[in-house]
Amino acid sequence: EVQLQASGGGLLQAGGSLRLSCGASGFTDDDYAIGWFRQAPGKEREGVSDITTTDGLTHYADSVKDRFTISYDNAKNTVYLQMNSLKPEDTAVYYCAAVSLSKTSWYDLISYDHAWAMDYWGKGTQVTVSS
Repeated sequence: EVQLQASGGGLLQAGGSLRLSCGASGFTDDDYAIGWFRQAPGKEREGVSDITTTDGLTHYADSVKDRFTISYDNAKNTVYLQMNSLKPEDTAVYYCAAVSLSKTSWYDLISYDHAWAMDYWGKGTQVTVSS
């Protein structure tokens, strides 16, 4: 069973930086897509960024492109989200999620808002950006 746990959230001022971590366990030899999603009060859950565990393909939502960077440490089975130039509108609970790429194509996955396709979810971590 794949298990994920997001951590690293906090409270900071606009313009600041924060790095989120998502530790994973239970991966098989399959390739996985691991994604970050966020949900603000009163808003729908939205995709933020994704990465593949084997070949390092990445995807970013337009709203975070050039500000956020996703990375994966294979030795630690941990995905990171480096968030720079944070804005109040980045305030949300951030979740990490995963799906085996034996089940779905990476290119199909990132063609749509794909939270529905993710099979494994971790508990979220709160990011609050003040101004």
